[in-house]
Amino acid sequence: MGNSMEEKISVVAVEDTKIKFAGVHKPKRTRTIQTIDTNTSRRPSVSAPKRPGKKIKNEKKDIDITEHLLTPEDCAAKFDTEIDLKKASNSQGLTSQQAYNILLETGPNVLTPPKRRHPFLKYLDCVLSLFNLLLILAGILDYILLAIDFKANFPNTYLGAILIGVSLLNAFIEFYQEQKSQALLDSFLDMVPAKCMVVREGKVRQIDASTLVVGDVVLIRMGDKVPADLYIFSASDLKVDNSPLTGESDPQERGPFNSQKNVFEAENIIFNGTLAVSGEGYGIVVRTGDGTVLGQIAGLTAGEAKVASPLSQEIAKFVKTIATIALVTAGVFFGIGFPVNNNNVSLTLNFAISVFVAWVPEGLPATVTILLTISAKRMATRNVLVKDLQGVETLGAITLLATDKTGTLTRNQMTVTYVWSCLTLRNAMEKQVSESIVESPGVEEIMNICTLNTRAKFDRIDIPVSQRQILGDATETGLVRFAGEGFGPKFDTIPDQYPKVFEIPFNSDNKWAMTIHKKRHAKGSLTVYVKGAPERVLNLCDHILLADGSSVSLSGEHSVLFQETYSYMASQGHRVLAFARVLLEESEYPDNFIFDKTTKNYPMSGLTFVGLVSLEDPPKHGVREAIGKCRAAGIKVMMVTGDHPLTAEAIGRKINLMVGDTKELAASRLNCLPEEVPEHEYSSIVVHGDVIDELTDEDWDTIFSKDEIIFARTSPKHKLEIVKHAQAMRHIVGVTGDGVNDAPALKKADLGIAMNISGSDVSKDAASMILLDDNFASIIHGIEEGRLIFVNLKKSIQYTITHSMPEVIPNLLYIIVPIPLPLSAILILVIDLGFELFAALTFAWDIPESEDGLMKMPPRKPVNPESIDRYRRSLIRKEQYIQYDYKNGEEIKLTIYRRYYNVLHELLSAAYWKEKFEKNDDEVLVDLPLLSWAYLEVGIIEAVGAMTAYFVVLWYHGITPYDAVVMQRGVGAPTNYFLNGPVYAVDYTTTLGKLLNAEMQKIALGQAQSIVYWSIMVMQMFNMFACKTRFSIPIGRYMFSNKFTFAGIIGGVSLAALIVYCPPFNIPFGTDYRLLPLWWLISFGFGFVIIGYACIRIKIKQRFSPPTLNPNIHGLRMHPTIRTVATTDARSLNKMV
Repeated sequence: MGNSMEEKISVVAVEDTKIKFAGVHKPKRTRTIQTIDTNTSRRPSVSAPKRPGKKIKNEKKDIDITEHLLTPEDCAAKFDTEIDLKKASNSQGLTSQQAYNILLETGPNVLTPPKRRHPFLKYLDCVLSLFNLLLILAGILDYILLAIDFKANFPNTYLGAILIGVSLLNAFIEFYQEQKSQALLDSFLDMVPAKCMVVREGKVRQIDASTLVVGDVVLIRMGDKVPADLYIFSASDLKVDNSPLTGESDPQERGPFNSQKNVFEAENIIFNGTLAVSGEGYGIVVRTGDGTVLGQIAGLTAGEAKVASPLSQEIAKFVKTIATIALVTAGVFFGIGFPVNNNNVSLTLNFAISVFVAWVPEGLPATVTILLTISAKRMATRNVLVKDLQGVETLGAITLLATDKTGTLTRNQMTVTYVWSCLTLRNAMEKQVSESIVESPGVEEIMNICTLNTRAKFDRIDIPVSQRQILGDATETGLVRFAGEGFGPKFDTIPDQYPKVFEIPFNSDNKWAMTIHKKRHAKGSLTVYVKGAPERVLNLCDHILLADGSSVSLSGEHSVLFQETYSYMASQGHRVLAFARVLLEESEYPDNFIFDKTTKNYPMSGLTFVGLVSLEDPPKHGVREAIGKCRAAGIKVMMVTGDHPLTAEAIGRKINLMVGDTKELAASRLNCLPEEVPEHEYSSIVVHGDVIDELTDEDWDTIFSKDEIIFARTSPKHKLEIVKHAQAMRHIVGVTGDGVNDAPALKKADLGIAMNISGSDVSKDAASMILLDDNFASIIHGIEEGRLIFVNLKKSIQYTITHSMPEVIPNLLYIIVPIPLPLSAILILVIDLGFELFAALTFAWDIPESEDGLMKMPPRKPVNPESIDRYRRSLIRKEQYIQYDYKNGEEIKLTIYRRYYNVLHELLSAAYWKEKFEKNDDEVLVDLPLLSWAYLEVGIIEAVGAMTAYFVVLWYHGITPYDAVVMQRGVGAPTNYFLNGPVYAVDYTTTLGKLLNAEMQKIALGQAQSIVYWSIMVMQMFNMFACKTRFSIPIGRYMFSNKFTFAGIIGGVSLAALIVYCPPFNIPFGTDYRLLPLWWLISFGFGFVIIGYACIRIKIKQRFSPPTLNPNIHGLRMHPTIRTVATTDARSLNKMV
């Protein structure tokens, strides 16, 4: 049996309090789950373009602390401070005058806030967006018209003011939302701890941490936040939590000794921003403010440029396209219209402006901003703060989510998971088991040891243990909380009932802690309790406790069971501790016996082994389901942590992050060496931070081709590299994190997501989004909201730009044919900023077409080998336009002439257009089907409907199309048709023989323009319903799911009725209140044509281009996390007597 156990169980090595094990036996799964698809997981065939490496400009970015290599005396001498190595409390420290002088020289101990642009400059950035510049240009052109002919073009004064005002209002809406989010974020930031204890002139005093200077001697106690980087010259059981800096969840022991060259691993340095979780110590301040490791990592963040969001890039492309079309069309038809209108500059320029205004959807910037604002507010109700509005949509577009472990996926709270006592293993996480576990044999004694053999302290004792803040390292805290919840109210009385008479604290030599208490038993009045590293504690024992309370001698079989249980616990990534006791006999150790550490007159052998307890930092509630939903939505989720690879993998397998085989598991399955396993045989990979710096581009391609990825033992620099390589493969990267070490990656990512409660101020400032309640599951709501807002934005834009054709075509007919102006520039403006704005905003409240449909669709820009190859071919093509300075690797900024030449050269190249029309799976905000719908399909239907209604109304007044052309050609002097003051038109006899005087001509044109305006409004209401669905016909219950749709219709119709049927409004808008409602039927008829066309179009699309859904991922466990923190069944090993 011994040999078989040796084959089954690898050697477990214990270092400090952390168990390190290699190749431990893991429970076999019932079947191998393959999540990899050979088609989607193969590597890209095109290599990334080679670029000259950038040289680091500022070497200060490297951590420059070297004091850890000095002796305490040398360190004190360097900073001219006085310390007492024999009795640290007698240290003199600096004098007040010295501290004052140094403070004047070095400045306060604060992190420099990130540079921020002045609010006015931010507003100016919003104003100078291309869309707003187009509106300002149109407004300026209106005032140029005024200069050409002030009297005839005076109404354009209002039009120009409105256009410029709209651009300023659009900018203000965007600016206001950004400022509002920033103000909320600022309320969460508090960059340094407020107070600290310092020794000056031999006296301990409390001062503001901001006045701390290098050379100060600082006293750090359990529970203190470290105010600066300190060199420890005296310590007593001092442990610090470095997770905010390194991501390492284990408390690190610190003291006046050091054997490490790496400052992050140095035992005599503690860093600014970390937390002392146990003990106390004295240290010399070696760095303050921006000079601390915290400050230097914050400097890394400041050096990273923020990438533009996918939405902003797509909107910019769309705006450039519209701007080009608008400017070219306006310019061309200005040239055509100039001779047609007898070289009338004013008239032709007026027309050109009308065409320009018709092409530009003036209300679109406000619509996009307000839709994103509404969505951001909905996310805020779910505890997700969005700093950048476009980050709302970015979360829905991400293809890869890189997340930290400690504090993000896990609770950062060690919790007792398994208890092995009296040869039986029990699951403490099972609710049904945990309620009765206290009554289990041996467990009460383990809880006694947890309660009495501890240095953890409570902040208060008037509330239940589960609600208390416990000061102590994570392991002590977990054990005390377990005992407190088990004992209930009597927990607080136990230490007084069994007072401590002797203690040996845990240290790195013994790897165990011992306490002796006055606790009476049958043999005497003193009881010894020991806890510590399992092998060390077992070596002190020669008996083992049984279920009946008796004990028997430890046998070889007991040791095998111990080793099997220990390995099982360790293989789960748990921290394992052993517990033992000895009942001291009265004859040898009487009640008044005095124990002494020097003579070691306490028992060092003959203890009774009580049991094993395993603890883990369990996943947060809801994390497993959240990651499962992310992966089901086609998003690759990977862990990037500073923790141990085995711990990271163990957690990953519990939370759906890793369900497939790694190379090692595949080797075991295939019965071969790991080096012999083919790439397609495994879908999961765990990458150690030590190898990241040596990875080639081909290695990165291999790593990212895997479905499940974990990066362990990473540094801040590594996290940044991972994000950059993922982005280089065209991933839209989201990064979650709470530590300072996450900040550079948070800023570089397409979307950085920080934690509010546990997050550092640096990480919150670098992120684009903050989870206010630290709930990772909120990301799922954000992804759903992001995907929904993209769909709704697309529908809103599809609806909005459709009205461009019924605005542009009448204006073109006006100049080309010519016919009387069907739609004036002012009416175009009230379409865009009137009922269109009402209707477009209602899309913000549209719900998904199906309950889970959005989360079953792939990301809108999926990443696969084909898409990576396309992206890299594009990069290679663009390389010819980029020049580098090979001395420093920086890209050379080109002259304006060269930039324009490159743009023109690119547009004229065949490769550019081949790339443009290359088939891909991407879904962009404004794509060809959307433009076809707006400009070639429904837009044309609406233009035909509007012009049909226009000619019918003119015909009703006796004006045939022929008459309309003749009268428009005579619109100027001497006939002045359609004018009714101050210049009056001459009478005109139509081909039907009807005589029209000036007033009748004016009424006819007013009603014709009114029906065009009204018809566009009516047909757009039908178009609004036609745009609501993408996969089902626009008929049925879904059409009535958004009550705001009808509110928008009512608002839009009310405004249109005001403009057409309220006489005072007829004057500025040129409408006529005498328009017969009978003519509405024309637009209603064309509206039903639009609905019918939409139904046919969707049916054809369903037949020939059905939607693509994500394949199911086998092995995902979607039941609540709390039930499966540990395995669901209590495991009983062979009971032996």
